[in-house]
Parts: sequence; C-alpha cells; structure tokens
Amino acid sequence: MTITGIHASFASPQVQEVRNFLKDVIGLPYTDIGGGFLVFEIPDAEIAATEHTTIEHEIAFACDDLHATIADLKDKGVRFANGVDEEVWGWRTFFDMPGGTRVMLYQPKYTRDPTQ
Repeated sequence: MTITGIHASFASPQVQEVRNFLKDVIGLPYTDIGGGFLVFEIPDAEIAATEHTTIEHEIAFACDDLHATIADLKDKGVRFANGVDEEVWGWRTFFDMPGGTRVMLYQPKYTRDPTQ
C-alpha cells in the first residue's frame, strides 16, 4: 500500500464563492472535473497532529513570506482576523473566506528533512 496524496475540502453553503476565492484570490491551479466542480492542486502538503481538547481538523495555507502574502491578499480584499503571532514552529495569522470559514496562513520556521 502506498499513500499518494491527501485530499481536503472546505464545506460551505457558499460553495461557488469559496471555489472562486480559491481560484481568483488565492490563485490555486485547478481542474474542472465537470459541472463547475473544481479540484484545486496544491504544490506542497504536509500533515501534523496537534493536541486539542475537542476534535478539530484544520486546513492552513503556508507561504514563504507572510507579510508580503498578507499585503497581496489585502490588496485583493481579504479580511484578516488578527495580527501576526509567533509560535515555536513559525508565524501565523488568520483570514476569513466566503461562507465564514476562518483559515490560517503561516510561514514556517522549519525546513523538511527529506531523509526521514
């Protein structure tokens, strides 16, 4: 058995607005698999396990320059929920997508070890 990737999905009552946001604002490449159902391609992905007292799943966008990415997204009308916080693993902030989904945007401090 080989895991070949990961699939994630944003559930929203405003699904077309979310698709347009991912396509037009975030700028993700996509494939229309029929009927306007867009599947977005992510160039790099990772999974982590975090400790929470409730069961939560999180989708976050990573970038290589957080402040430049924030400025670019603000120019496109994206509203950020807070400032930038520093964590042991990187810097993060949150923005709102159509439908009320709050998403993390972060710049990691770490680099991956390809030998693991």
